[in-house]
Amino acid sequence: MNGIIPLYKPKGITSADCVYRLRKILHERKIGHTGTLDPDVDGVLVICVGQATKLVNHLMQSPKTYRGQITLGQATTTEDASGDVVAQEVLKEPFTTKQIVKAMKALTGKIKQTPPLYSAVRVNGKRLYEYARAHESVERPTREVNIYHFEVLNTPTFLADVGKQIIEFEVQCSKGTYIRTLAVQLGELLQVPAHMNQLTRTIGGTFTLKDTVTLEQIEKSFNAGENSFLLSLSAAFKQSKRYDLSNEQWRYVQNGRSLKLTVSDSQLALFYKGVLKAIYQQQNELYVPQLMLLKNDR
Repeated sequence: MNGIIPLYKPKGITSADCVYRLRKILHERKIGHTGTLDPDVDGVLVICVGQATKLVNHLMQSPKTYRGQITLGQATTTEDASGDVVAQEVLKEPFTTKQIVKAMKALTGKIKQTPPLYSAVRVNGKRLYEYARAHESVERPTREVNIYHFEVLNTPTFLADVGKQIIEFEVQCSKGTYIRTLAVQLGELLQVPAHMNQLTRTIGGTFTLKDTVTLEQIEKSFNAGENSFLLSLSAAFKQSKRYDLSNEQWRYVQNGRSLKLTVSDSQLALFYKGVLKAIYQQQNELYVPQLMLLKNDR
């Protein structure tokens, strides 16, 4: 079984739980996902099955888009709504949209982040959340991430009775970005405590929410002997130019050889008899192997 499943991950379960359930449903061990979503986050989780697991690293590099809410006026241990409150400030008046947009622009582009203490990042062989649960101190690594856009979606809501402000936002970002931490960083620029209180991944790779299927839909279809939920590997390369190989070129590709082609694109998706077999990258006057999928059959 080979293919890609744009899965809708519901709140309340981990990304690893989704993989475990799919292994049981599909009776297939070779399954992986392309970017962890926290249990409280829902949305697009791209699943790779069989030969498609070779695409995991490629798909993890793709930008991802999220929509969610940030609460200004309150900070938590986990930087999201699931944690204990550690700082609180009653806002006397709301921030203007202009002030919020200015702070968001300051967090656009390449920025530094320190992963949340309650996260799965490993330090000295242990995950950060293990240190947190054991009440042990540890120095967290700083990483550079890329925020492609960070925008307000609607007029922020001011809750005068509790002195908090809710911001609905959209962000597109690189691999390794913690949106929880981005919420905290926004609060720091506005000089108030903050946390992320809701998040949905709306785009992962080339897949959007409308492309997704649920675990229940997959199980029902599979038990009925139908597998339309399983997309071909080429679905992950919609933006790459397609090139159909001749018999001779296919022999070259099977041996991992470079190709001299009369096309001019940075990346080519190479097909043989209608099936994606490799991704080649332009290097000077030649196209060289980037990702080999020789055993792919769909």
